[in-house]
Order: sequence, then structure tokens, then C-alpha cells
Amino acid sequence: MRIHRGWPSGPPTSSGRALTIGNFDGVHRGHQAMLALLKNEARHRDLPACVLTFEPHPRDFFARRAGQPDAAPARIATLRDKLGELSRCGIDEVFVVRFDERFAAQPPEDFVRDVLVAGLGARYVLVGDDFRYGARRAGTYDMLDAAGAQRGFDVARMMSYEVHGLRVSSSAVREALSRGDLTQAAALLGRPYAISGRVVRGRQLGRELGFRTLNLQFGHPRPAAHGIFVVRVTGLGPRPLPGVASLGVRPTIEDAGRVLLETHCLQWPEDLGLESAYGRCVRVELLHKLHDERRYASLEALQAGIAQDRDDALAWWARQV
Repeated sequence: MRIHRGWPSGPPTSSGRALTIGNFDGVHRGHQAMLALLKNEARHRDLPACVLTFEPHPRDFFARRAGQPDAAPARIATLRDKLGELSRCGIDEVFVVRFDERFAAQPPEDFVRDVLVAGLGARYVLVGDDFRYGARRAGTYDMLDAAGAQRGFDVARMMSYEVHGLRVSSSAVREALSRGDLTQAAALLGRPYAISGRVVRGRQLGRELGFRTLNLQFGHPRPAAHGIFVVRVTGLGPRPLPGVASLGVRPTIEDAGRVLLETHCLQWPEDLGLESAYGRCVRVELLHKLHDERRYASLEALQAGIAQDRDDALAWWARQV
């Protein structure tokens, strides 16, 4: 899969592109159904299947502009994980466009002319049932369909996707993660909820407390999930490893707003050593929530709390056998 930051450097491909547009936070089962339809249409038209997505999330941009950053939705996936899931869905190209003041101010007709036609060479555009575009979200599906007929690209709309009578959406995934319902989140996502990234060096306090951790940066101040979780780790060896993890701002240590996923593997590989995990790309699946983050009165209390979390995680794993 080719990833473009912004627009491609050259003119659109001669054959054009099959395209869908959206934030794709979480790449849930509704997104997957849309991407499968896009791939099918692209194959029949002999076009590459492409996604136009945005960073930051448009609602992040508008919330900051209004001086209300907490009004933006919590983030399900990092950009790394979103791109990874788009690749697994078989997408050929992704265009990650910065959503800024200039982009937000485009009238609908300019978006069609400059972005879809001149920028991307769209020949087929697939959108969701709630798709709007252009400044003040003035562009509608009917307007896009009429513009396509005029400018030579087909437009299609996919209606909502349901699982057990529930409309699958990023909002529904966020709600499930917020209340710690990892089973519901997995049903909506079609896979366990996971965060991946390269292991970075932390303060090594966990090692001092007797619980070495793998630290991953989340990269967004408001993750959709937060708390202490039973997890499964891949990327450290031939088999997944059971673990317990904290996702949040570490209120006992710093509470500085920097979000970290700190994972303690219950079975540390003997051949890994203390240092060789740094820089490795690992994937951490969140399987069961134990409790919310807690602020402990001392490091001794924190150490006891981590030990209890480890024991609770071990008990959960024992029940799965």
C-alpha cells in the first residue's frame, strides 16, 4: 500500500482512481464492508482502490478552533494502526491530508474540482450515508452525484452497517471502549481492540518496582479506552504473550497529559534481556478491563497495586483455559 502525505506530486493517473473518503477511526466492520465494496468496484473498473483521510480529525480541528478541545471525540486508533488496518483491507493507496483552515474553508464545488478531479483523478467515489463535504458541511450526496455526472465520475452511497441490530459506527466503538466493554468493541471492530507501536524508553520506574514494562506512546491526548487491562502482546517472539497494561496518563507518577500504554508481560522471554525490546514494533490487544486508573498515595502503594493487577490478570488468564 502506498501512503501519500498530502497530494501526489504528479498529475492524476491516466486511468484515474476509485475512491472513498472518511476519517476511518478504528476501521470497524462498517468501514470494512465499505472498503470491500470499494475494492470490488475498483477491480471491475481496473482502477486502484484509494482512501482519502484526514489528520487531524476534522472534529479535533473545529474543537480546537472553538477553544473547546475536550469537545472533540476520543481517538480509537493511532494513525499507524489506522494505516495498518487499511492495508490489511487491501487498499492500494491512502492520501493523508492535513485538515486545516484552508481545507475547511473550501466551498463544495472547489472540493470536487480541486481535490476529487484535479488532485486525485476520481472516476468512482463511494461515500457513507451521512457524508457531507465542503465548508460548513454544505455539500450533500445529491450535489456530489450531480457534480459526478457533470465531471465524469460515478458516485455511490453505502447505507449503515448493523451487527445484532446495532448500527456500527466509530461512536459506538468509542462508547464500548469508554465503558470498558472490550467484548462489544471487538464485535464492532471484527477483531480485538489493539494498539501497536515501537517500544520507547521510559523512566524505568517499573523496573525499579519489580515490574518491567513495554512503553508505547499513544500520540493523542484522549484515547477512547483508558485504565488497567488484561492484554496479549505480539511482536516479541514466535508466540503471543499474556500481560497486564495501563493505558492513560499515570496519575501517581506525573499526570502530565502524556498518554502511554505500559505493558507488563506475565511471561517475559528469557532470551529478550532487559534492553533488546527497545525499538521493536509490538501489538498489544486489550482483552479485559480490570479497573480505571488510580492515584496511589505513595510508590509503595503503587507497587502493591501493580502486584494486585498482575495477580488479577493471572487469575483471568487461568479462567480462559
